[in-house]
Amino acid sequence: MTVLPAVAQGLHVRRLGRGARQVLGFHCTMAHSGALRGLAQGLGPDVAVTAPDMPSHGRSPDWDGQGSVLDRMIEAGIALLREPMDLIGHSFGGVVALHLAVQRPDLVRSLVLFEPVFFAVAKQDRPEDTVEDARSMQPVHDALAAEDPETAARLFNRLWGAGGTAWSDLAETTRAAMTRGVAILADANAQITRDPHGLLRPGGLDDVAAPVLLLRGAHSPAITATANEGLARRLPDAVSLDVENTGHMAPLTHPARVADAIKRFWSRG
Repeated sequence: MTVLPAVAQGLHVRRLGRGARQVLGFHCTMAHSGALRGLAQGLGPDVAVTAPDMPSHGRSPDWDGQGSVLDRMIEAGIALLREPMDLIGHSFGGVVALHLAVQRPDLVRSLVLFEPVFFAVAKQDRPEDTVEDARSMQPVHDALAAEDPETAARLFNRLWGAGGTAWSDLAETTRAAMTRGVAILADANAQITRDPHGLLRPGGLDDVAAPVLLLRGAHSPAITATANEGLARRLPDAVSLDVENTGHMAPLTHPARVADAIKRFWSRG
């Protein structure tokens, strides 16, 4: 693992692997760039993954509340897209990667999105799914409003985390990192439930020239299927697949399975 200079909008950036095939990766909320290590290893020795830490995550500075986290990450991605690269994004990181593919289609060789939480798609296609998501997330937002970030992190992790491990059984450093990361949730939620850059307007995704793979854990909430299928219909060259016996955190819990799906997709040429 090589640590790169913090050149992308002041964010910490790391490099996983030393291969010739250049990949730009974006982690999910309450994780960090190192969470992509297993996936990078599964992709093989020919791959090198460059991955920034989001604000308030990993070794990046705390979120300063200026602008939006989405725009900050898009700007960071543009700074790192210096040659044609494959993009991989998980959850909110998938939303970032999608926006990059729209803004710089000339530098995106392929696009892999694992459950991009762009729930503005569901708002258009199946609004009842967004009602259920809002209901399940309300306790998280209530905890944030009450300035109780640890409770918000615990509840969010219960909804979207790997599951199977009680909050009290997580390492203290892990709980602290998740509690720190939850600081971006309110802003991120505002970006994913609306469409600030107009990607869903008629023809808004037509410029994405790269082939797109939309992946989903077969046991994930229904809204993730609605988002993936809706994006697949709107993108010029996209396929949507489920990864069996996995959930939202499959890139961390089952990185070999996810990597195998990506390698099969890449082999299409």
